[in-house]
This record gives sequence, structure tokens and C-alpha cells, in this order.
Amino acid sequence: MSERVRDLLARLLAFDTTSRESNLALIDFIQHYLTDCGVESRRFPDDSGRKANLYARLGPAGGGGVMLSGHTDVVPVDGQPWTVPPFALTQRDGRYYGRGSADMKGFLACVLAALPDFAAQPLRMPLHLAFSYDEEVGCLGVRSLVAHLQQAADKPALCIIGEPTEMKPVYGHKGKLAMRCSVRGHACHSAYTPQGVNAIEYAAKLIARLTELGGRLAATQDPRFDPPYSTLQVGTIQGGAALNIVPQDCRFDFEIRHLPEVPVAGVIDELQRYTDELLPAMRQVAAGCGITLQTLSQYPGLLTDPQCDFARWLAQWSSSETLSTVAFGTEGGLFAEAGVATLICGPGSMEQGHKPDEYVSVEQLERCMQMLANLRRWMQR
Repeated sequence: MSERVRDLLARLLAFDTTSRESNLALIDFIQHYLTDCGVESRRFPDDSGRKANLYARLGPAGGGGVMLSGHTDVVPVDGQPWTVPPFALTQRDGRYYGRGSADMKGFLACVLAALPDFAAQPLRMPLHLAFSYDEEVGCLGVRSLVAHLQQAADKPALCIIGEPTEMKPVYGHKGKLAMRCSVRGHACHSAYTPQGVNAIEYAAKLIARLTELGGRLAATQDPRFDPPYSTLQVGTIQGGAALNIVPQDCRFDFEIRHLPEVPVAGVIDELQRYTDELLPAMRQVAAGCGITLQTLSQYPGLLTDPQCDFARWLAQWSSSETLSTVAFGTEGGLFAEAGVATLICGPGSMEQGHKPDEYVSVEQLERCMQMLANLRRWMQR
């Protein structure tokens, strides 16, 4: 495999782009690299100025073409038993180890390594490059770039997101809605429990209702997905101060991972109606009681026609005839909503992503480079 890929991956892994950190040092590096290749780029910063998306385009003027997209942020390494330095490249047994090697700096390294070849000869259609932030915390960062594409006259027609799929083309995944429910009760000494409003008990009522609503969601099934239905689960809960105090506050977070064609607004509407039913009894004891629902993050599912020309082309470029769906989410649904047909295909496996000693194999990177070479030849015909 090209030493250029290895060297670029080593540079990318050295940047700690955990979602809570800035990604600007990595963006600086990529932007300078693009400039050296003769490619202009544009930043889309966040409100704080600590993070940015990077977008570039080369080739002929006008719309259409193919976009290669990947996120720059990685998940934390805190508390994980790493045996190699997480923010450095370790090469061993045909594998490159490091946080983000699979998810998804391996793909980014391949794209950058292939760029000089794309730039060397005229393209018959544009090549677009998108590098986003905060994908790991709910596909939050890419939205400013998506908004730009929705309005752009020269937006791409097709997009390949290089999430780790073992270089197998993927046409679909579920959407996700993450929410927080905060219950405000009324505290008192536990010896006088009726004088208080137990926030934990009311949270438990709401969680029980969510469990019921999740069961209803599971009734609609699609065998193309695993599991073949939408799921709802409560992931965290905090509440109470001491056993002898009726708890004043309780908060829990829940998520819905839903089939692409299943709307979830009705679930939240029903939960809101149930909170309205609970409030009178709470406020009869203490007027300041309340229940609030807050959206933490949300992204749509992806469902591209696996029989379309784009799916057929990607199968040829990646030398993998089988198209499938994945359980994890991506920014793909957002690009699709902007009118850009989107598929997913990248090196590595999510079986290694987010884990200690994350790695991508050399063989997977070689296959990715071959896919990009096939794409380049197709774009230069």
C-alpha cells in the first residue's frame, strides 16, 4: 500500500479530535494539503469558532458530480484499556491502530492520498470533498454545510460517505431522535412523603409509558434492517439527593432509532399528552412542579434505492456486489434530504470502532484506494 496513505493516516491520528475538543488543527492540516494540491476550500465554522466543516470542489464548473464525505471527530478514549497510544499510529500484524483509524480517519487518509491523481487530469464532472465535525454526538456539525448545499447551484448529485463498512456498499440505516425528559417535583422530609412530589416516581411513570410506546413501534417491521423494527430505550437517569428526602428533580435521556420510513413525531406527541395528564396532580401539591422534554439530537434515516444506477456503479467501484443496510447512523440522511443521492462505503469495520485498540487493516485501506482509483477513471472517461 502507498506510503502516502500510511503517512497521512499517522498525521490524522495524531490530532486529538474527540468531539469535546476543537478540530481546527486537523482542518488546518487538511486545508493546507488541499492548497498544495491546487484545490481551494471553504470553512463553515461553528458559533464558538472552535470547530469547522471544510468543503472543497475541483473539476469543471456546474452542478453534479460526486462528493466524498467523512467526519473528523472521534469518540473519547477515557476509561478504555488501550495497549497502544490512542493518538498515534501503531503498525502491527497488517493493521494500523489508533483512535479513529476505522471510524473514520482511514477513509480520510485514502481520500487525501488519492487527491493528487484526481487533480492530475481533467475530470468530466466535479469532485466534491466534505470534512465535518461533531458527527459522533448526533450529526450536529455538518448541518451548516448541508444548508449550503441545499441552496447551491453546483451541488453534487452523488455522495459516498466513507464510514467503516468493510468496503461493502450500504444503502440504508435508521434515523435517530435523542431526547431528555426533566421532572421537577417538590422536596420534603421523607417522613412527610405526602407533602412532597416525588420526581423519580413521576419519571418512572413516564419511562413505563415510553416502554409501551416502544412496543408499538416494534409492530412495524422491515426485514432489510437489523433489528427489523424501530427501537426505543432509556439510556441514562439521574435523580434524588438522599434516601430521607423526597426527590425534587429527576432527569432521564432516551433515544428512538427508527426505520427510515417510520415517523416518530406521533410518539413524542403522545408522551407530551401523558405529561399533561400528570401535571395537575403534581401541581395540586406544589405549583412549581413541571415536566419538560428537550431534543438533544436528531438525524433522519437513509434509504437509497439499491437498484439505482449509483448503487450499481458503487458496487463495481468497490468490487462488492452485495448492498446492505447498517445498524449505526450517519450524515447520509441529511445529504439525501438536500437532494444528494447518498451511499456509504469505507474501510474498516464498526466492530473495531469506538473500542480500545481500534484499528483498520492495511488490506481494507488498499481496497479503498482501489475504489477511489476506479471512481477516478469513471470520472475521467
